[in-house]
Amino acid sequence: MDRENCSLKEFILMGISDNPEMKLTLFMIFLLVYLINLLGNLGMIFLIRVDPQLHTPMYFFLSHLSFCDLCYSTAIGPKMLVDVFAKNKSIPFFACALQFFISCTFVVSECILLAVMAFDRYKAISNPLHYTVDMSSRICSVLLAGVYLVGTADSLIHTTLTFRLCFCGSKEIHHFFCDIPPILLLSCSDTQVNELAIFTIFGFIELSTICGVLVSYGYIISSVLKIRSAEGRLKAFSTCASHLTAVAIFQGAVLFMYFRPSSSYSLDQDKMSSLFYTLVIPMLNPLIYSLRNKDVKEALQKVKNKMQL
Repeated sequence: MDRENCSLKEFILMGISDNPEMKLTLFMIFLLVYLINLLGNLGMIFLIRVDPQLHTPMYFFLSHLSFCDLCYSTAIGPKMLVDVFAKNKSIPFFACALQFFISCTFVVSECILLAVMAFDRYKAISNPLHYTVDMSSRICSVLLAGVYLVGTADSLIHTTLTFRLCFCGSKEIHHFFCDIPPILLLSCSDTQVNELAIFTIFGFIELSTICGVLVSYGYIISSVLKIRSAEGRLKAFSTCASHLTAVAIFQGAVLFMYFRPSSSYSLDQDKMSSLFYTLVIPMLNPLIYSLRNKDVKEALQKVKNKMQL
């Protein structure tokens, strides 16, 4: 098929809802969610940067978790909010590809980063005396570089496979951002390779990261059970509670979104699921880590005290 006859110059994002009575309510709700997300993640990065007490491997990775949340939610959130009231909801072909590339890069990076954070907790609890050596700044930097390298490579593969397809029919994406499933529905090309790539490449990354988390926590539980005092065991488990909560929420949402039978695919259900992992989860992560973390609370109190002087 001639490439010029099957490519589009733009797509049209249909948005969250067609109900005009719901527009203002949806806009206010998701504007609030996005602002909390923005302030929470920027605040977490700022606290970790300015407080020397938080200059440890755990908080180094946590600052990049906030960075990932900030990047993929910002790639999607502002455009979604503008489109709630916009009459022209079009998005140029290149901008659509770029939005998907950025969001996919940081979603995949967050998957891997959560597994790296589990490995970090394992090192901290199983052998605390060698923790600073085992997780030196050089090792942390190498691990982080690997996280972003894999995330970028995976995103590049999916972006290339998706946006080289032919689109010769409708240009209306029944979604609020450029994501693979609704875009594939518009293509008049064979999309089996794309679907195979999702289940193999992204599936391998998901399986590897989940196994990495489970193995790390298996060793963590084994190490914690060797601690004699109940207080020591409780303290060790409490350092992992926030991370486990973040992993369960994020991985659960991603698995539901991309690894379900095509027969159960629903556009409306897909929109709600996407809203949860693109806007709500990035808002929840800083709250989960700040509300349950003594060090973060102390760092926040120090900043407050300095501002009051």
